[in-house]
Amino acid sequence: MSVQERKDRERASRERLIVATARELAEQQGWDAVTTRRLAERIEYSQPVLYSHFRGKREIIGAVALQGAAEMAAAVRAATAAADGPRERVAALARAYLDFAERHPAVYDAIFQLDGGLAYAHEDTPEPLKDAFAALMESLGEVAGDGVEPGLFTETFWASLHGLATLTRAGRLPPENTEPRVELLVDRLAVV
Repeated sequence: MSVQERKDRERASRERLIVATARELAEQQGWDAVTTRRLAERIEYSQPVLYSHFRGKREIIGAVALQGAAEMAAAVRAATAAADGPRERVAALARAYLDFAERHPAVYDAIFQLDGGLAYAHEDTPEPLKDAFAALMESLGEVAGDGVEPGLFTETFWASLHGLATLTRAGRLPPENTEPRVELLVDRLAVV
């Protein structure tokens, strides 16, 4: 292994450490607790080393968002792969999405609520974000209904899931009614 390869590997390892530490801190104490000074202390590197990887908190949030989008896509695909039939796949998708939002609130915020400097719904949207949307569309496209553009239907269904996740987490919707909401959403929107 060359010296450059070793340095590249060490750099990638530091970046993974920074992202994992930011994510852990955000999940424990919220994103306001994530500062470059605290991250530098936790990873035991100087702030200049941290800044050599990320220009600031915004880019760190973006890195967490990309990682989280990939994880969410995998969770949705795993859930839908285990389901039989279009309606069951859509219900499994909804449950997996809401479960991800509940289990990883700081990551969910990084993906959908915070400014991580990422472009959404554009040509230059990063691949993990495109793939997360594609993971939703794989199951939702088949239940969009005649004459309904699958991408538009996916956006609408996703917006409904996002609303349920956000309002439940904020205490505006009682969590014990999550399953009836999922059933209602699937029954009313998914054409099977």
